[in-house]
Amino acid sequence: MTGAGAPARAAYCAPSQRQEEIGMRDWRGRLLALLMTAGLGGTAMAAATTAPLKPCRVDGIPNELQCGSLQRPLDPARPDGVKIDIHYLVVPAMARNKLPDAVLMLAGGPGQSAINVASRVLPRLSRLNNRRDLVFIDQRGTGRSAPLDCPDDSKLPIAEQLEPAAQMRRIDACRAKLEKLPYGDLRFFTTTIAMQDMDAVRQALGVPQWDLIGGSYGTRAALEYLRQFPAQVRRTVIDGVAPPDMVLPASFSPDTQAALDKLIEANAKAFPGLRADWQKLLASLPRQVTVARPLTGAAEHFTVDRGLLLRAVRPPLYQPALAAALPAAIHAAATEGRFEGLFGLTTAFGGGKGMKLAMGMHFSVICAEDAPRIGQATDAPGTDFGRVDAEMYARACRDWPRGEVPPEFYKVPPAPSPVLVMSGGADPATPPRHGERVAKALAAGHPERVQHLVVPESGHGVMAVGCVRDIVFRFIDAKSAADALPQDSACATRIPRPVAFQPVQSTPEGAAQ
Repeated sequence: MTGAGAPARAAYCAPSQRQEEIGMRDWRGRLLALLMTAGLGGTAMAAATTAPLKPCRVDGIPNELQCGSLQRPLDPARPDGVKIDIHYLVVPAMARNKLPDAVLMLAGGPGQSAINVASRVLPRLSRLNNRRDLVFIDQRGTGRSAPLDCPDDSKLPIAEQLEPAAQMRRIDACRAKLEKLPYGDLRFFTTTIAMQDMDAVRQALGVPQWDLIGGSYGTRAALEYLRQFPAQVRRTVIDGVAPPDMVLPASFSPDTQAALDKLIEANAKAFPGLRADWQKLLASLPRQVTVARPLTGAAEHFTVDRGLLLRAVRPPLYQPALAAALPAAIHAAATEGRFEGLFGLTTAFGGGKGMKLAMGMHFSVICAEDAPRIGQATDAPGTDFGRVDAEMYARACRDWPRGEVPPEFYKVPPAPSPVLVMSGGADPATPPRHGERVAKALAAGHPERVQHLVVPESGHGVMAVGCVRDIVFRFIDAKSAADALPQDSACATRIPRPVAFQPVQSTPEGAAQ
């Protein structure tokens, strides 16, 4: 689930660059070979479905794929009213004797475009793609489906990106602009309505059942689809679970606090004074700092207050590889007044087209489904993080139109089919406590249908970690429900936390080498 202090910065994690390169080369080669053989590819796929598909290309994928769109009412209660187009991408199965169940990838955010993230996700799904179509649907409000985009703020000065008052001004201005769109009634972009779009696409493609894979907010979407359309789901994978009853802004505080505390404890040997450094840094605020922008080197001068620091620390915690550099960055800021490391790590998170969020859709979902329940949240705020996020979202949602959410949305019914639940033990947004609660609800009456896999030292999203993609493949590919679970996950639980980054120390002139 995204949202970190600056909401656009936290997104479902991508695999490492090296993993992507290896997996993509393998996938590209096999798909290219397939498309060059007689009769396979776009024509065969189009003939097998009830919806017209056209050849298309997607950024980051060199081969020709298949795209389609489906017209849907903005307001389901007014089928003759305003219409929007729901766009989708199909990656055809590479084998001639493909299986009828297609894999549907539900993107994170809320606000991420599934089509834009396809190039990042494909390496993880290449084995499933041998005999199954992969489908990526831009959920309403994202990507090409009635997008609710706000201006990109990534090139703004660092302080303006993270400073709450500046954020609120941008959010208010974006809302006013979006409401002028032909489809600008922001009440109709809830998860419940969006999952009805997903099932309409399933029917149009002639897919009897989906194999759902949801990451971060996509887990909430998967659970809602499963609730509304249980018979249309064969298998479900939810990675980094964001339950419908999570009260997202309130949960950020204790979950991020726990992730930061765990980081400090894990690096006690390499940085024995890290906790004292962190408290010293908090006590020193507010303070004037000068930071060079990571990409341009231009110097920026601004005031760091407590809220700004907390917003800077959270994003790196999503990815252990980035979090490994946080101890050194905190130490440098606390003892030397150097903040380049902290703000460099913050701006390093969430880059790339596929990781950008449609912030109008983000707030349309959160303001309808989470914000009204902030006052009912039972999570105790984190010691350091307090109510920073809850207050920010409450302010942002004050004037945002709120869609109607059915009471049943907040309940997780027993699973009608096998579900693999996955959590990262170091995740600052959707840690195992949420996955455990959902797994228990899903397993009611049929514990054999649910398995909760926890990767102790992984961050937000574990599917790209080590052998987890193979576990997911075996789970979905199993011929029967009885064979799908349990999966042997020992290989994933032994993955260590990345060691703490140690800055290179210069050798004094004349010292022995």
